[in-house]
Amino acid sequence: MDALAETPDHRGAFPRLDEAQIGRLATCGVRRPVRTGEVLIKEGEDHPEFVVILTGKVAVVEDERVLWIHGPGRFLGGLEAITGRRSFLTSVVCEAGEVLTVPVEWLRRIVARDHGIGDLVLRAYLARRSPPVPGGAGLGIVGSRHSPGGRRLREFAARNRLPHRWTDLEEDEEAEALVLDLGVAPDETPVVILGGTRVLRNPSDAELARAIGLPARTAPGDVHDLVIVGAGPAGLAAALYGASEGLDTVVLDAVAAGGQASASSRVENHLGLPPGVSGAELAERAVIQSRRFGARFGVPAEAVSLDRLDDHYDVGLGEGRPVRGRTIVIATGARYRRLDVPRLGFFEGNGVHYAATVAEAGLCGGGPVVVVGGGDSAGRAADFLARHASSVSLVVRGGDLGERMSRYLTDRIGNHPRVEVMLDTEVRELVGTRTLEAVLTENRRTGTRALLETRSLFVLTGADPCTGWLSSALTLDRRGFVVTGFEGGLPLETSLPGVFAVGDVRSQSVKRVASAVGEGAMAVRLAHEHVAREMPQHASRTVRSPA
Repeated sequence: MDALAETPDHRGAFPRLDEAQIGRLATCGVRRPVRTGEVLIKEGEDHPEFVVILTGKVAVVEDERVLWIHGPGRFLGGLEAITGRRSFLTSVVCEAGEVLTVPVEWLRRIVARDHGIGDLVLRAYLARRSPPVPGGAGLGIVGSRHSPGGRRLREFAARNRLPHRWTDLEEDEEAEALVLDLGVAPDETPVVILGGTRVLRNPSDAELARAIGLPARTAPGDVHDLVIVGAGPAGLAAALYGASEGLDTVVLDAVAAGGQASASSRVENHLGLPPGVSGAELAERAVIQSRRFGARFGVPAEAVSLDRLDDHYDVGLGEGRPVRGRTIVIATGARYRRLDVPRLGFFEGNGVHYAATVAEAGLCGGGPVVVVGGGDSAGRAADFLARHASSVSLVVRGGDLGERMSRYLTDRIGNHPRVEVMLDTEVRELVGTRTLEAVLTENRRTGTRALLETRSLFVLTGADPCTGWLSSALTLDRRGFVVTGFEGGLPLETSLPGVFAVGDVRSQSVKRVASAVGEGAMAVRLAHEHVAREMPQHASRTVRSPA
């Protein structure tokens, strides 16, 4: 290879300014010729100028080793060019030409008015200093750990299994200075660096999803055979069997495929999976299977209403056109139940977690953790976290661990040397200034209080049904779960004909992955029956047996 060959761009680290952008910078800069061998930036020295190559080439060197070679349109330096710190690398001219130098204080003024230049510099400098995302692709999220937006985007990326890297402005002073100096206002954070090519300022989940191509593409006016709202185990099973039987199937979910199960570190009591599998992997496999048969997924797509029309239903969305279906499967599951303690919201995502996966386990740092809950989810979490933490305190409100937990889990936890079970106990306070430092518990029978030092509290106390969007559309029980099995109707059918409820959202359902999968599969057969009974003109096309 030619020694002067320009280094290809990688993850947006080495972009080019176009002629118009260079022209705007030139109004505040100086053009000057440079000769071969001239040092433009020297390691260990201050460099208060932003340097753009106009002609010629520049080599970036570390200990006499050439790292990169840049040509016309590229700019030099890294975060230190903006933050005022000393340079970490040396830049030397390897082919004579011309450069444009702009004082950093003038650059800051320009980018405050010109987001195009500012975003280009921001993503390039962050890419030059950040370790690559596994697989060489993905997105970067830059924000404060205390920001609800930052927590939201990290959860969205994690649950959708998007390769990403997180830069915490609370820990990275250089990144914080860069964001401020490039004119990013506080209400414009967190910032998402997408694939090294785009910068999104405080995007919604839907905006990010559109940018990476997640939503399903459905033509306006299309009436689908089967619309599934919710992509947990029940919804995914309905998607698989609906699509495999030839139904035009669309799946909608507000956050990601997998539902509560995707937050489980390991599902061990599912038929046919003796070693167990993580909830996220189980969901991913189901999505791949469903897509192979033609199911389409819309994520995120938050359902906000359900309206009955002449021969179909409209599922209204928070953003975008309604999705229309001849039959509807409601599989929206339930949301995690929160503790009624002061300052809970402050520590959420910053010490308080609602899932126990490898990602959360990595935040424990090998120290003690506290798990709250008495069901299978809490038991699996305690067992899993005991492999990563020095100790696990399982806080259970009830007096009998076996009341809501499977026998195999109670036996395993009861014999685990690093798990302490605290029955009849509740969390009263969360202690800490900027991050969680301890949890104050109280025994409900004796009144004894204990201060448990920990930086990680896992709340797995059950969930409430996600049915607020359905309250005026169909019949719910007193707790908000969807009632099914009306006289004259089909099993799993709600108070609306052709609308079925499956999984955790259904009243009197068994809260197990296997039962949710069974109900999802059963709903497809019932959907066929509904179409054959109510819409015979469509029956010949939609009622088919699996191949």
